Amino acid sequence: MSLPENLSQFTTLVDIIARLRAPDGCPWDRKQTHSSLRENLLEECYEVLEALDEGDSGRLCGELGDLLMQVVFHAHLAAEAGEFELKDVISNINSKLIHRHPHVFGSLKVKDAGEVVLNWEALKREEREVGASMLASVPRQMPALAYSQEIQDRVARVGFDWEDVDGVIDKLAEEVREFKQAESQEQQAGEFGDLLFTLANIARRQGIDLESALREANQRFYRRFTFMEELCRQRGLNFSELSFAEQNALWEEAKKEVQ
Repeated sequence: MSLPENLSQFTTLVDIIARLRAPDGCPWDRKQTHSSLRENLLEECYEVLEALDEGDSGRLCGELGDLLMQVVFHAHLAAEAGEFELKDVISNINSKLIHRHPHVFGSLKVKDAGEVVLNWEALKREEREVGASMLASVPRQMPALAYSQEIQDRVARVGFDWEDVDGVIDKLAEEVREFKQAESQEQQAGEFGDLLFTLANIARRQGIDLESALREANQRFYRRFTFMEELCRQRGLNFSELSFAEQNALWEEAKKEVQ
């Protein structure tokens, strides 16, 4: 078989996936199912996020390609099973975008992005089944912090929110007190969950993406701790044998040197 040409064309990617799934294609690709590819899909999503966090446009380009491949692969599996085809996926998202942007593709007038969000929620409400919660469409498999921020954002769109951030800060102080007063492990776990939930609300109100903020904090800690390990190697020290005060002195050095 000749090598695929026109590598910048979307149809070439579709043809390659079909070739890999053909009877004489790739044994590994032919074994895959929607279920077996779940972890791959999730991994590609996280790698896109990591590229975004790093501000690496070159890597982002490659990771978006990997993610796009997952979309095409799942659509091909569905087509093989007679469930739907790639054209249905594209048609559905095109229809949704047009329907939810009547201020662009219709006659509706909006004055700012805030009105767009309000109108978006009204349109989504029309699309929901009768009796369905506005929270039902939030994927429960989302990371817990992101899920918390998303459901709080959705209810805020219909007015269920604190008037200002001071009210949320007061709530945070209340949750800290309740956590300190918890008497059992079970109570502590519940109060700690409430504490995280309130922190997610503060982040939302401040325009902070909680998952991104925590990922960045994790990476900052990683860089600083590995810097401490390197200092120990240079100075002939065994980190685990240092006192906490000595370890903390290294940490302060790392904070000055590593952002």
